Amino acid sequence: MMNNNTPDPNKIFPIPNFNALTHIKPTITNPNIIVGEFSYFSGRNFQEHVTHHYEFIGDKLIIGKFCQIGEGVNFIMNGANHQMNCASTFPFYIFDGWNETPPSREDLPLKGDTIIGNDVWIGQNVTILPGVHIGDGAIIGLNSTVTRDVEPYTINAGNPARPIRKRFDDELIDLLEKFQWWNKPVNEIQALIPILTCSDIQKVKQELQKFDIS
Repeated sequence: MMNNNTPDPNKIFPIPNFNALTHIKPTITNPNIIVGEFSYFSGRNFQEHVTHHYEFIGDKLIIGKFCQIGEGVNFIMNGANHQMNCASTFPFYIFDGWNETPPSREDLPLKGDTIIGNDVWIGQNVTILPGVHIGDGAIIGLNSTVTRDVEPYTINAGNPARPIRKRFDDELIDLLEKFQWWNKPVNEIQALIPILTCSDIQKVKQELQKFDIS
């Protein structure tokens, strides 16, 4: 969008006169959800889509910068998992009236933090399970269920989501991972837009190779 404004990561509604898409970071109140600047969500209440996220477990959802998260995407956190190393999976301890002490953390099937890289595109109605790591630049197709880690700059889809192909060859992926354009100041990113939006991949490689990113 061509105008004289400066991109503002703290503006909740980044598109003028359109309030159905939000920058995520300025809407977050849960300290265990950490989101980078300019990542957006197609919706108004991102936190409602992070479920089973209980403070006593302490797991984190960490999302990088410039991610694009579609409508209906849900992050299922570790609180959804039930103990499976005993005869019953029923969580008696969370319900009133049952005489059971909570299991130790060692007995719970905790998968760790859920981590989404930078410049990740997640299509609508995707479900991401606990502890998944999605690499920089990955794309997740709509209606997918992500049950395991996703490599950087790969396209994944399905239930469960599986790799379809790499977006680029290994040389360009390596250049992009080293360059980390998302960590540069806004004015530098502005100047890089012709490279970042160029469909001539060979030209992109040549331009990135001009930078000292070894």
